[in-house]
Amino acid sequence: MPATYEKIASTTLGSNNASISFTSIGSGYTDLRLVVAGSSTGTSSQYPKLQFNADSSALYSFTYLRGNGSAANSNRNTSASWMEIQGQDAGIGANPFMATIDIFSYAGSTFKTCLIDFAGDQNGSGQTVRTVGLYRSTSAITGVSLTNSGTYEFTTGFTATLYGILKA
Repeated sequence: MPATYEKIASTTLGSNNASISFTSIGSGYTDLRLVVAGSSTGTSSQYPKLQFNADSSALYSFTYLRGNGSAANSNRNTSASWMEIQGQDAGIGANPFMATIDIFSYAGSTFKTCLIDFAGDQNGSGQTVRTVGLYRSTSAITGVSLTNSGTYEFTTGFTATLYGILKA
């Protein structure tokens, strides 16, 4: 990572787990970047959910564009209790995925925006997804968590690393 990136915390799962959380995030950076990679359990139409500060109120909005090489679609939600890390059907089972989640001005007193890039394998095919999200809270983000959707679990060896970005 560039010199402006500073690793805040990292985790590698030793067993399957339904959630990954980073808490007590300080305010010394301009932005945050969460990088996740691995695979998951679950069935189709399941995906990780992103939440801030353990807040499950309907303050999240997101719009995504998804493509798999032969088709594309988009969707949005303007009153959700989380942001989707969209990659429906990709990254399930032995098929890996990677996502980067950029959270802008996370410590400020305005609404928080984020950009999510997802790339997932589907055993020889795959898909990419770009999501833009809004967290309609003026509180500083001090915690970031990925949780499950349905029976979704992150598998052994799944990694998540949180970076602080200095002077972005």
